[in-house]
Amino acid sequence: MSNITTSTVADNTVSLITIDDGKANALAKDTIDDLRAAIDEAAATPGIVAAVLAGRDGVFCAGFDLNVMQSSDMGALVDLVADGGDLVGHLYRCDIPVVAACTGHALAAGALMLLGCDVRIGATGDFKIGLNEVAIGMVLPKWAMTICRERLDPRHVQRAVTNARITNASDAVDVGFLDVAVAPGAVVDRAIEEAAALGGLDRAAYTGTMRQFRSLVTSTMNDQISADRAKVQPG
Repeated sequence: MSNITTSTVADNTVSLITIDDGKANALAKDTIDDLRAAIDEAAATPGIVAAVLAGRDGVFCAGFDLNVMQSSDMGALVDLVADGGDLVGHLYRCDIPVVAACTGHALAAGALMLLGCDVRIGATGDFKIGLNEVAIGMVLPKWAMTICRERLDPRHVQRAVTNARITNASDAVDVGFLDVAVAPGAVVDRAIEEAAALGGLDRAAYTGTMRQFRSLVTSTMNDQISADRAKVQPG
């Protein structure tokens, strides 16, 4: 059964895409595939002007599937991380605005998903947001560093990436993972409000400007992801 559910809100103009596996909302391959499909469907549906990507109460996404990340199958690991890069890039170049409703913890791949969204609304409280890869003995992929340099505040990017600094939502606004921090119960409603407002922009102008403005980052990420996949291809 898919961990992804979709519904329409704001007078059927905004697609609400929710991740809920009942646990940490880890990104497994099928979850990533389902998220991409939901994003594509939203962008292709007449009348849908924006999307909201939400987690369950207390958790947005705590990273990649640990069963894969801790396995000895290097091919599966590289493939999963590359799929995650494709997802972040997919969010970043979506033809409609995407707003993140960060309902709680957002670590590793979860924090990177935030960077792919136009606007990020987070929940105040005892939640952790950031990139913990270095702290657990991993090196961030190049595609992740590319979008971190683009979206994080230059004052904080070194600590966020190389020092694995984890913050709460309020501090994450200053770092650049979030734009606004609100009470947990208000996160999804505020994200829907933001999405509806962004959806009022001229669609053609938004899409054209977004593609030009983000083209260098997305093309660089695509090249880096392809290079990562090539490292584990036979021959």
